[in-house]
Amino acid sequence: MKFHGTMVGFERPDGRPLDGYLAAPDDQAGAPAVLVLQEWWGLNDQIRGVADRLASAGYFALVPDLFRGKTTVKEEEANHLMNSLDFAEVTSQDVAGALQYLGTKSDRIASMGYCMGGALTLLALCHHPVLSAGVVWYGFPPLEYVEAAKIRAPIISHWAIQDEFFPIETANELEVRLRDAGVDVQFHRYLAFHGFSNETAVGGGRISRTQFDPVWAAKAWDRTFTFLGRAMWKWGGRVDECR
Repeated sequence: MKFHGTMVGFERPDGRPLDGYLAAPDDQAGAPAVLVLQEWWGLNDQIRGVADRLASAGYFALVPDLFRGKTTVKEEEANHLMNSLDFAEVTSQDVAGALQYLGTKSDRIASMGYCMGGALTLLALCHHPVLSAGVVWYGFPPLEYVEAAKIRAPIISHWAIQDEFFPIETANELEVRLRDAGVDVQFHRYLAFHGFSNETAVGGGRISRTQFDPVWAAKAWDRTFTFLGRAMWKWGGRVDECR
């Protein structure tokens, strides 16, 4: 698989180094940026492909390497890697460092995250007012950590009705909390399983746990590009046709 981005290094606010995968658009003048937060599999080829897709649509896209070079395809190991993270530190340091780096590329930055990264995106929106928009794919932290009153950016989110990891009932509760706090939110629900936008999700022997759905993935991406086009482009809401 050929990728068009490159690995870059930057610093966290505490001075510690961090690497990430940066994909850049062909036309960089005035381009917005997207911070892409990984699933629990690590900075793998699939999430690099997400960054490349965003770059092909005109965005800078940076995926910070939250697991410091570690990747896996095994659920048990992925769960171990995720649980080894201090989410508060990731939000205050890794995410902050990535946002500072992207700030050298653009003054308009969105955050997009999947599963674990979706939860981190919600936390980032609470703690980093520099963010102009958020895209959440089937992931949330414990709801008591979502300080909805602090969120000023619009959010689009995609949820799987048959998700065993992030129950749709909790997503429904999250929507109520965000709307009650006055957050501009779009919640979309799909008759799908967890990971329905990840083309490498093939069920792992249990199709009810995780499963790619190309139809719903295409619909969700279409909605995402429309949302980003309206939220991120200065000249009146460009809607990218590149999918």
